[in-house]
Amino acid sequence: MPGSFKSSMNNNRGVDYIGVTVTFVIHDGKGNFLLQKRSQNTRDEQGRWDVGGGALEFGEEWSEAVNREVKEEISAKPKQINFLKTFNALRQNNGVSTHWIALVHAVLVDPKKVKINEPHKIDQIDWFNLNNLPSPLHSKIMDSLNAAKEAGFIN
Repeated sequence: MPGSFKSSMNNNRGVDYIGVTVTFVIHDGKGNFLLQKRSQNTRDEQGRWDVGGGALEFGEEWSEAVNREVKEEISAKPKQINFLKTFNALRQNNGVSTHWIALVHAVLVDPKKVKINEPHKIDQIDWFNLNNLPSPLHSKIMDSLNAAKEAGFIN
């Protein structure tokens, strides 16, 4: 019964039910992209470099979520947002299975406007290209970076 199932569920996105996230590859229009080093306060994969992202809220358009998350994380206003692809993110996190649907976007920003706006979640940010990736990387980052590369936004 749907009602009894729903009432017995916890509210842990990606664990108790499939979570939906917008992820985004921030780029400068010249082939470079911005990565964030996840702090010890993040949900998972602490200390790993990742693209930006966040949960899609109920009733929110994808582009609204991307705009909100970019501003929350790096203070910059997106100049252009391009949808790239969707992928199924299945993984293990400390022995717990997680399941997210990732809606990947490329987001053009003015690099001069970028700064860490969530220091409790982001330890460091920096610009990279595919020839000088930092380490360690988030387990699902290459899905997003490859989509941005195939679309011609990064190199």
